[in-house]
Amino acid sequence: MSPQTKAAFRIGKNQLDLLEELTNANGVSGNEIEIREIIRKKVAAYADEIKVDGMGNLLVIKHGKQPNAIKVMLDAHMDEVGFMIVEEDGDGLYEFEQVGGGDERQFVSKPVSVGSQKLPGIIGSKPIHLATDDEMHSVISQQSMRIDLGPSGKGKAKRGDYAAYATKFIRSGDAVFAKALDNRLGCATLIELLKTAPEHIELLAAFTVQEEIGLRGAMVAAYDFYPQLAIAVDSTPAIDFERPDGNENTQYNCKLGGGPAIYIADRGTLSDPRLIRFLTRISEEHKINYQYRQPGGGGTDAGALHLTRGGIPSVSVSVPGRYTHTAVMLARISDWQDTLNLLQQALAAVTSEILSGDRA
Repeated sequence: MSPQTKAAFRIGKNQLDLLEELTNANGVSGNEIEIREIIRKKVAAYADEIKVDGMGNLLVIKHGKQPNAIKVMLDAHMDEVGFMIVEEDGDGLYEFEQVGGGDERQFVSKPVSVGSQKLPGIIGSKPIHLATDDEMHSVISQQSMRIDLGPSGKGKAKRGDYAAYATKFIRSGDAVFAKALDNRLGCATLIELLKTAPEHIELLAAFTVQEEIGLRGAMVAAYDFYPQLAIAVDSTPAIDFERPDGNENTQYNCKLGGGPAIYIADRGTLSDPRLIRFLTRISEEHKINYQYRQPGGGGTDAGALHLTRGGIPSVSVSVPGRYTHTAVMLARISDWQDTLNLLQQALAAVTSEILSGDRA
């Protein structure tokens, strides 16, 4: 499933600058205003309609120019995992809770920015010099950590303020390192696809909120748009390390370098097989690298899309990445490029006929 790519579209400086701007912006679930305003400005020149709904989703429409144009929804969530301040302990130290599914093992010593002022801070805990033997051999609990803004940060943060990782975007060859590649890769993809929307479809682009805490924005957006089919564009964990014992890794979901991951099934969705077959055919016809995301846990906004109204035929397509839901992720530019090419070609070829007949 990895033919030599014959790319119609190349990721260049403009696309990488866009991804850098999106990842460096903050948008923890429930506080997506900064990232939403960046995207709104980026799509304004290509959209026929733009609105923000009651949940905070950014809904963008590019009208088709043919009668009875098929309504295709593309979804990418804007939010990222992060933290919320819940109490001040004094001297610039603050208790916090997670927002979204983070990994406590990764929190300590990570720089963060807090509140609308983006106050610089760090997640701290007891230093190794003072740790007991039991503490040395156990995972540090979130409850024993604090966000430390320093003495000058005393009283500057308040309950309910959000905190996001303060990691900055880095490119190294074919790799990019950044926070929130889940799912700013999807957002950047939708922005690019709006620029080249084919005339025979009604393109409905939903930049959604609160995916990381329950796919909430997607359900509202899909109800509003009520498309004939939907594709959730996301990032997915690449569990592709070699096993230390030398045996084959049979636990991978997908792999870096394998191209876009087309979902068959995850914790919340059995993808529409007609859309799986369609995307597979398009990949092979255009010699675009692709892989199937192995069935298992996790999920995307498709888990909400396919349950909306009378049921919307849905599938997920994701860019693989390592270290999801931590302060820094890694993804490959070539995988993102293949994802863009697959979706661009799919939009150009999609018709209502691919949904003819009952779902298998």
